[in-house]
Amino acid sequence: MNYLWDEFNIKTFPAETIVFCDGIFQEKISTTNSLNIDKNYELPVHIIYVGEIKNENDLHINISTDNQLVFLTVKIENKNPAFLNIFIKNAGKNSEFKANILLNNYSDLNLFEKATHMAENSIILKSRLIAHKNSKTLLTGFAKINKDIKNCDSDIGFSVMADPTAKIEFSPAQYISSIPNTANHSASLYKAKQIQIEYLKESGLLQTEIDKILEEAFINNNLSF
Repeated sequence: MNYLWDEFNIKTFPAETIVFCDGIFQEKISTTNSLNIDKNYELPVHIIYVGEIKNENDLHINISTDNQLVFLTVKIENKNPAFLNIFIKNAGKNSEFKANILLNNYSDLNLFEKATHMAENSIILKSRLIAHKNSKTLLTGFAKINKDIKNCDSDIGFSVMADPTAKIEFSPAQYISSIPNTANHSASLYKAKQIQIEYLKESGLLQTEIDKILEEAFINNNLSF
């Protein structure tokens, strides 16, 4: 799995892996091939989705076993119009699903996330977007806690760093039919403070170098699991 670090700066760890590159399943470097997680693994399941996408792309992740830990790492970019739809159904009691999603949009991008709690469990979806010059992005996500499903932990959030010419719409939401432990939703825009920018300029850095440093700071801020 070293190439994931070398090519995509993705950290891997001991896990059952399901790898997609440019929207295509990579059988040779995956240890399992099904997004229907219906049996317990001794190790966590790590779904890795990297590369460049275009057109419409769907991920359907179904967890139906108890006490299973599942991670999703997404690190993609699009240079053409693209849709990424992520559907999570967690029916495993005490199963945990944690997602870190990083998007680089150079064109038009729609991200849609739907997370459904079907047992007492946790679902955390954290999405970060870098919206480049003249790009258009629509970020929509909601988590649903079904009736008679108590004691869930649910969190869905978007963070955006955007070029001044980029257009952004985002809408995170929670639909709650039972009393959860926690249920959070958030949306935020990241902007460096002027004093930080001035400090970097006084250090002799070019504007392109400053932009790169600020992007790295945004990406690395609380991105790891």
